[in-house]
Amino acid sequence: MDQAEALQGLLKSVAQGAVSPELAFTKLKNFDFEPIDEFAKVDHHRPLRTGFPEVIWGPGKTVDQIVQIIHSLRQRNPVVMATRITPEVYAQLQSAIPGLIYDETARICALVPVQIVPQYAGIISILTAGTADLPVAQEAAMTAELSGFRVQRLWDVGVAGIHRLLSHRPVIDEADVLIVVAGMEGALPSVVAGLASCPVIAVPTSVGYGASFNGLAPLLTMLNSCAAGIGVVNIDNGFGAAVLAGQILRTAAKLKDAG
Repeated sequence: MDQAEALQGLLKSVAQGAVSPELAFTKLKNFDFEPIDEFAKVDHHRPLRTGFPEVIWGPGKTVDQIVQIIHSLRQRNPVVMATRITPEVYAQLQSAIPGLIYDETARICALVPVQIVPQYAGIISILTAGTADLPVAQEAAMTAELSGFRVQRLWDVGVAGIHRLLSHRPVIDEADVLIVVAGMEGALPSVVAGLASCPVIAVPTSVGYGASFNGLAPLLTMLNSCAAGIGVVNIDNGFGAAVLAGQILRTAAKLKDAG
């Protein structure tokens, strides 16, 4: 039975009263994907299940594959995003997809409406220990903004000059979720979590000298933090940190509405 037959059967069952609309909605959450040639199956119903649309991971894909996936996603999503896109790949994508924007620091290209307006309450504040952490932090910031969240940025406030962080206490105090990005020894999230009353998402980066082991040292520091309320994502995973922050805010809004 192909997708069309399965969908017709489900709709007929609803019409006959054999399946409730609620059960049908649950089934449809896992139903709709679109095969593209033999290399991809685009998950159009991911927003129904998770609240976030599918995002294209750039590395390992050809320019033509990325173009085809973008064309598929743009039919059903107001925002289409591809991550870890190099300037060289973007130059080729731009010629094939007019209107595609690009942030070279975040390495993200996207198709977006004329103006992106925050859809959700709350502030995601993103901090970096150093300037070298900016690519990962900007990936998180742009992902959150394209997903409809309000973002506040605070760069280069690492523990080597702790007074820089302490002079910006309002950024910490106003945040509803904090994303803290750090390489080297990765101490900044512990310090921030000791000052903050909201969840802290720690992001280790592969920035540092040899003994940082391409991000393993800050990862272990963050996992072993003595400060409570820290969650840790994978090395250089700004995208994952932004999605987790968004899920926290969306869940908080859902609970508020239910109350």
